[in-house]
Amino acid sequence: MKYLITGLGNPGDEYADTRHNIGFRVVETLARRGEVSFEDRRYGFVARMQHRGRWLVLLKPTTYVNLSGRAVHYWLKKEKLGPDRLLVVADDIALPFGRLRLRPKGGDGGHNGLASIIQILGTQEFARLRFGIGHNFPPGRQVDYVLGEWTDEEKKELPAHIDHAAEAVLSFATIGLERTMNLYNR
Repeated sequence: MKYLITGLGNPGDEYADTRHNIGFRVVETLARRGEVSFEDRRYGFVARMQHRGRWLVLLKPTTYVNLSGRAVHYWLKKEKLGPDRLLVVADDIALPFGRLRLRPKGGDGGHNGLASIIQILGTQEFARLRFGIGHNFPPGRQVDYVLGEWTDEEKKELPAHIDHAAEAVLSFATIGLERTMNLYNR
């Protein structure tokens, strides 16, 4: 069994430690655990790892968040997978910092990366793991907030939250969506 695990984020050092790049951080953690490296490929950095008999194709799109659908579409086709074998990891301002929410389908929730994927795939029927980044910003400053770096306090707690999200991805791939939702959606 094979899955495409896509972490949303923006390429480039200037975005590496921003809230919007939490998807990249989660798939990077998975790659470290699997002792695999990313290769610069078409539309993204890709790594392949095995976990309990499952193959995980880890993708960090280089299309920037707002055009993530191009990379996801390409890699689903290349790997001969349907949207039912896709999990997208994305930041979510509607959730408190560090909270996870796994869903089997849904709208974009105002996230441009998810909107791009939905538009290009022509379906909302794919799993997504939303990672809460909180919403501690004044009106009209959402872009600055999501493209901003973590606070010192958040940086202290972040590694544990990223590990927890990586565990949720591995659970999704091994025991399935429903059971993983019961374990990680609190």
